[in-house]
Amino acid sequence: MIMAMESLKGHLLIAGPSLIDPNFWRTVILVGEHSDDGALGVILNRASEATVNDAVPELAVLVDDIASMHVGGPVQPSAIVVLADFVEPERAASLVLESVGFLPAEVDPDALGELRRARVYAGYAGWGPGQLDSELEEGSWIVEPALLQDVFTENPDALWSDVLKRKGGPFGVLALMPPDPSLN
Repeated sequence: MIMAMESLKGHLLIAGPSLIDPNFWRTVILVGEHSDDGALGVILNRASEATVNDAVPELAVLVDDIASMHVGGPVQPSAIVVLADFVEPERAASLVLESVGFLPAEVDPDALGELRRARVYAGYAGWGPGQLDSELEEGSWIVEPALLQDVFTENPDALWSDVLKRKGGPFGVLALMPPDPSLN
């Protein structure tokens, strides 16, 4: 009998060392949805060169003028996804972690209420029914509960190592692995 996997919504997926797909190498993904229908999330540690103001100026009011766009994942790279920390969480389209959730698809920034902070992503990561569960069984991903500071990290390049260090044990050792071990 196959047991249904517990939803990983609000958890992080940390790319394991065997995951060499360039779309996901050393990524940390916040899972926004995970059910029998599949899963989706956004990559937290891939800032792009473009600013939100340059890419989607209508959303610049939600973030700092110099805020970077983030690469949320390889699925629908032209789709814009906004993750925000809501003062009034009930205004989120879907809550992921405490007061953090996704903005509604069609949104009037004035109708959102106050946001503590927000990040704008191009694209997202997605899995079909059972796909993420299979990848977890293969060991492609390491799971860790998400913390608010992970979602809005000021140092996305260090997030992969930071979360592995926090997880501890053998994962703390993995966090020290250089990007290209052959150069070690």
